[in-house]
Amino acid sequence: MNFSPTSHSPRFTLIILAAASILMITMGMRMALGLFVQPIHQETALSITSISFAMAVTQLMWGVAQPVTGALADRYSAWPVLLWGTLLLAAGFALTPLFPSTLGLTFTMGIMLAFGAGAGSFSILISQVSNKLPQKIRGLASGIVNAGGSFGQFLFAPLVQGLIIIPAFGWQGAMYTLAIISLICLPIARWLSRDDTTIKNTPSAVSTPEQSLKQAVLASFKDRSYILLHLGFFTCGFHIAFLVTHLPTEVSLSKLSADVASWSLAIIGLSNVVGSLVVGWLVGHYRSKYILFWMYASRAALIGIYLIAPSSPMTFYLFAIGLGLTWLATVPPTAATVGKLFGVRYLATLFGLTLLSHQVGGFFGAYLGGLAITIYGDYSWMWYADMILAALAAVLNLPIREEKMVRA
Repeated sequence: MNFSPTSHSPRFTLIILAAASILMITMGMRMALGLFVQPIHQETALSITSISFAMAVTQLMWGVAQPVTGALADRYSAWPVLLWGTLLLAAGFALTPLFPSTLGLTFTMGIMLAFGAGAGSFSILISQVSNKLPQKIRGLASGIVNAGGSFGQFLFAPLVQGLIIIPAFGWQGAMYTLAIISLICLPIARWLSRDDTTIKNTPSAVSTPEQSLKQAVLASFKDRSYILLHLGFFTCGFHIAFLVTHLPTEVSLSKLSADVASWSLAIIGLSNVVGSLVVGWLVGHYRSKYILFWMYASRAALIGIYLIAPSSPMTFYLFAIGLGLTWLATVPPTAATVGKLFGVRYLATLFGLTLLSHQVGGFFGAYLGGLAITIYGDYSWMWYADMILAALAAVLNLPIREEKMVRA
């Protein structure tokens, strides 16, 4: 695919692929954490509620990490943040099996692992890409980076499940393996962040070259469109965290094999590769708020169809395909909207703050799912809440201020 007619296009391609590769590893690992719920529950004295709480903290702290690491990267450069984040991610995986308690999991998975994965995630990676590429290919580029994370989910879900069921490995061995794999991010991150040269050709309605980070943040929260974007993204986080944490248990309640859960997660990831590429292209041709409207509306419809469908492997696989098309494909239009509103100078921070809202929703999705299964024995009320929130998110995106696309 030819991104640019200039001689710099091979370098642009490498920048995109480097960012996509890092996200493939960090996102793929994080999205596979739900597969550890049942094994940890069965081999320790921990309840599903306790494990769900630790994973809910993971969701929340990953969100907190986005604006924090984004601001550090905006202030000092991306490399030291990516370096220490990768080391923290590896340490989180390595230490989790050594502290199998609620407090232990909350610290290792909920804080160390979350901050490590957060450092090598959307806010810094999309900012790196957006600041180094021409405006006309940023939408498609962010879609490709996003597809890398989705491919990681496709890759790591069956890998983690396969490691867990090996007698000599179990969930502990799977954690140690992920710790080693995470270190692959280091050389890629070093190359991606070694050149601070940026292409500053994006006009900004709010940001100016003299504007400080603090001023940019304060100005953004006075913008109604930015607040609406946060509210919609909150729902996206609720939805995704609920599914990645509790889909394996939902499959178990349906008396189906654990393989159905791991392959459903993998199918979601593979479908989102397609969805991310398509949405990345659409961002360059249509207004992002309308793209987000249709994605959230489709989720509400799909959940309704799932609730009336029979419980079978095929139902889960078809549900996974439908959801996968929009899964994390909300990221390119959300990031693009932030860039249009405020420019790309502080994109790592401003987009990172929307990701924090996303993960606040993720905290509630993961934790309330654990409470629901403990109190009611199933997830019925969670599914209803998820469907209502998805419909609400669709509506909230429509009033966002966004200029019409200018056709070349």
